[in-house]
Amino acid sequence: MPRPLLRLLGLALLLLGASHPTWAEAPERIVSLAPAMTEILFALGLDEQVVGITSVCDRPEAARDKTRVGGMSNPSLEAILALKPELVVMTTDGNPKHIADQLQRFGIPIHVFTPRRLSEIPGGIRELGARVGAEKAADTLAVELETLLKTPPRFAAGEGPKALFVIWPEPLIVAGPGTLIDDALTLIGYVNIAADAGTAYPRFSVEEALRRKPEIIFLGLGHDRDNPRTQRLLQRLAPAGLDHPGRIVSVGDALYRAGPRLPAGIVEISPGQGFEPERADR
Repeated sequence: MPRPLLRLLGLALLLLGASHPTWAEAPERIVSLAPAMTEILFALGLDEQVVGITSVCDRPEAARDKTRVGGMSNPSLEAILALKPELVVMTTDGNPKHIADQLQRFGIPIHVFTPRRLSEIPGGIRELGARVGAEKAADTLAVELETLLKTPPRFAAGEGPKALFVIWPEPLIVAGPGTLIDDALTLIGYVNIAADAGTAYPRFSVEEALRRKPEIIFLGLGHDRDNPRTQRLLQRLAPAGLDHPGRIVSVGDALYRAGPRLPAGIVEISPGQGFEPERADR
């Protein structure tokens, strides 16, 4: 028998004996194909129901003992089916559509998390909570974020300090328009100097960044001051006075994912968290 047919036969055999729940039933076996989805599911109290995650799902700590089914962009269909999931949770931000199509062909229910903007996340959390039978916990998470979204900005629109959020120091890659990070900066009242870029995560030259005169720079997770790449970036920023305390702030990865740590990420870049950005004369 040709190898492709053997592979299909094997996949079909994995499904024998598996019963798929109706949409009215809360799934007892869930596979998460994105780090943010894993974080949300655990925050909803579904630790026991999550049976599989991807190789890049690293939070919370308790999730690291779950079975890995491959990468976010290239999960193993065989590994997913072997876990006999009653629901596979996916996202449009990183999971390929063909994986969703393949799962549906095998009769595996899926839930696709579609929100990508900060204002859309509470609704997405509630939809996921309804799908997995955790409406109350989902509403609690959603309300926490909605409360921050309703908070008046620290600075008036267009009047806040010019900010740059560094995703990678060398080459210099920053957070541009359409990202959760840009939304968070805007929410607080910062002026993202990369907001007019043509892509979500544009590559900047240090000279271009300096030309735009940022007044505060956020260094994303992993770019500590002792990192050689970060050191070289700081040295090139020094002549502009940006190496002074409070002008460059190291932060975590909470704003990188559409998950339950978003409120903490917003607070982390807010003035008063150990720094107070000052506006230069304009």
